[in-house]
Amino acid sequence: MATKALFNTVVNWFIRQRIDQIQNFMNHPIETQNGVLFSQLYFAENTDYGKIHGFSSVSNYEDFKRNVPIVTYEDFEPNIEKARQGIPDVFWPGHIRRFAKSSGTTNAKSKFIPISDECLKDCHFKAGKDMLSIYANNHPENALFSNKNLRLGGSAELYEHFNTKFGDLSAIMIENLPFWVEMTTTPSRKVSLMSEWESKLKAIVSEVKHEDVGSLTGVPSWMMVLLQRVLAETGCGTISELWPNLEVFFHGGISFKPYREQYRKIIGKDINYCEIYNASEGFFGIQDQSGSDEMLLMLDYGIFYEFIPMDQFNPANLQAIPLEEVEIGKNYAMVITTNSGLWRYLIGDTIRFTSLHPFRIKISGRTKHYINAFGEELMIDNVETALTKACEATDAAVCDFTGAPVFMKDGESGAHEWIFEFTKAPADLNHFTEIFDNHLKSVNSDYEAKRYNNMTLKKPIVHVAKPHLFYNWMSERGKLGGQNKVPRLSNDREYIDPLLLMNQ
Repeated sequence: MATKALFNTVVNWFIRQRIDQIQNFMNHPIETQNGVLFSQLYFAENTDYGKIHGFSSVSNYEDFKRNVPIVTYEDFEPNIEKARQGIPDVFWPGHIRRFAKSSGTTNAKSKFIPISDECLKDCHFKAGKDMLSIYANNHPENALFSNKNLRLGGSAELYEHFNTKFGDLSAIMIENLPFWVEMTTTPSRKVSLMSEWESKLKAIVSEVKHEDVGSLTGVPSWMMVLLQRVLAETGCGTISELWPNLEVFFHGGISFKPYREQYRKIIGKDINYCEIYNASEGFFGIQDQSGSDEMLLMLDYGIFYEFIPMDQFNPANLQAIPLEEVEIGKNYAMVITTNSGLWRYLIGDTIRFTSLHPFRIKISGRTKHYINAFGEELMIDNVETALTKACEATDAAVCDFTGAPVFMKDGESGAHEWIFEFTKAPADLNHFTEIFDNHLKSVNSDYEAKRYNNMTLKKPIVHVAKPHLFYNWMSERGKLGGQNKVPRLSNDREYIDPLLLMNQ
């Protein structure tokens, strides 16, 4: 008992200290960001990249914009390949020993994102502590540190390449976590590092069903798969029967909107939900207000942020603005400079600011994940808002979906075609489609204009997926696991056509 009391005293002291630091960057955001940028320029000025782009001569933000180009992964890949061969000082001082393998949702080709020691400690691990600190500060009555956290990562095997290692970010994190985290986390490191997804799921269920789980961390879609397996294995009616002390789900990776009602039912009681925004490239946001759907942009993780207005997005001439120039409500592509040596890197996500004092955001989509075949500029947040409304109105529940355009042919109007996998199908699919369509019109004026009198866009074409269609499709593509995502939107038919074929 004395040991537990001492542990809680130390934890509470840390929480108070860190909350004060977070409040400081909330009060001084621009100064914090400038400090991040110029400390990293100074740190990396003698790297190959720093010499080529004149880091030592940069004295203000305009110099930085002029000297350093905005890059995609494909632009930056030759530098990454040098670092992966063990060459030091390519774009970050010293050797980078770890690379997070990420294929995202579109490219079959793998990306290898550098993970420096500074990034691991001052970004990813710091964010994990902040996630707990912010939650505990908002919920003083919490029992987080009395129960286990159930983590669900991706395929977690690490591989050697020259003198470096690569694998999912979750593998890198788990391999380097301090011992006290392992003591409070389930499943075990051995099971977490298994690579084959089906075997891993069975092993996870076998371990976690005997634990007292108080919190969950993972991607909503894959965590739902695990929780369903747990119920099937234990015979419990709800998760709260098995884990009565479960109080919070820390979730990220995809929108939680389509899953909220499903979680309420499978858990069987009200718990807290906390959204986080992380990727292989860095950790960017944490929901800092209870019951909110906004995330605080974390400004002291060694990441300098810039933003490209999506209404001006031109791949041939990318022009970014700094944090102090952003506006509420506009969609921006995010550009990051990180403490792993990614310099003005276009990450591919789009965000929208909901507050400027402090800077809070919502994820609005991807620069490559949208439908704009007819000028409708349909983003993922439009779709998820409309889908949530349609499910609420028809008492339906969707677990996975994707959409794509049907292009104009023989003088006919185009359309959007959707395939939805329901865990609870609507009684009337036409009514569901009508509500979905009408809410898309209400949240996107461009879509509404194209739908006027069916002149450009006809009513959406909606298909009901067979059970487990998306799971089986992801399995065929070798993309099972917590760090893989179903592509929600595409401006072509690359994804929907194979799914429709499988669905016959």
